[in-house]
Amino acid sequence: MNKKPILFITQGAVIAALYTALTVILAPISFGAMQVRISEVLTILPMFTPAAIPGLFLGCVLANTIGGAVIWDTIFGSIATLIGAVGGYLLRANRWLVPLPTVIANAVIVPFVLKYAYQVEIPIPLMMLYVAVGEVISCYILGEIMITALRKRPGIFQNKEQ
Repeated sequence: MNKKPILFITQGAVIAALYTALTVILAPISFGAMQVRISEVLTILPMFTPAAIPGLFLGCVLANTIGGAVIWDTIFGSIATLIGAVGGYLLRANRWLVPLPTVIANAVIVPFVLKYAYQVEIPIPLMMLYVAVGEVISCYILGEIMITALRKRPGIFQNKEQ
């Protein structure tokens, strides 16, 4: 029996659950114009498994829904995470580039959501900077720690029976 689909679904589900839990538990710093969404550290996981792509997307949808985000935030914030995850997967050969699509996608998309869905009265370029700084903290600083730790455990995302 081929266990790859089961492994893919399981990994994606665990990643979605972790993303959701981290975002909701740390809600005070996960939402708003000045945010550091710690769960975004998980956006480095496409470097290790393609299952992270749907997992991150679903996790963001669930986190935004549970966190009380408006529908436009749930849709476009989740699309930003999806773009970042796909981009990270495509750049997985270079650990320093993996977080870049997530930082860029969120810095470009999220400020427009904040401005038009929540009527945040901060100029969009300044919000782009705020979001980018939060993403750099999560994706690059914390992400580098996670990449280093996961690289010390080769095979952690692989099926042992292959």
